[in-house]
Amino acid sequence: MKKLVMLLLSMVALSGCSMRVADLTVASTKNMNLNSNGFIIGKRVTGIDRVPIIILPIGYPNVKEATDRAIETDKCAVGLTDVVVDENGFYLLFGFDGFNVKGNLIIDKNLPGCENRMPETELLASK
Repeated sequence: MKKLVMLLLSMVALSGCSMRVADLTVASTKNMNLNSNGFIIGKRVTGIDRVPIIILPIGYPNVKEATDRAIETDKCAVGLTDVVVDENGFYLLFGFDGFNVKGNLIIDKNLPGCENRMPETELLASK
C-alpha cells in the first residue's frame, strides 16, 4: 500500500499540464504596414514566456512577451501567421507556468536590409 501511494504521488509530481488557449490566423505585436506588397512567409518559430513557481508564482507569464520573442527571431519579421497559443505549467511546490506561441513568420521585404529575402522552401513545397 505504501508503494502504491508513493507511486501515485510521484506521478502527480512529475505530471504537467498543457492547454491550447488560441488558434489565430494572423498575430502581431509590432507595427506593420498592411498595404505592403512585400509580405512573404518565413519559417515556423516558437516564442516562450515562463515564470518560476516557488510555492507561489514569481510573476505572471504574458502572451505578448511570448509573441514578441517569436517575431524577434528574424529582424525582417513583422508578425506571425497560423498561430497556436498554448499555456503550459508544472508545479507542486516548485515548477513553472507559461505560454508558448508558435507560428510562421510574416516577413516584410520592403523593410531596409530585407529586399533579397526569399520564402522558406519547405513552406513552398507544402502548398
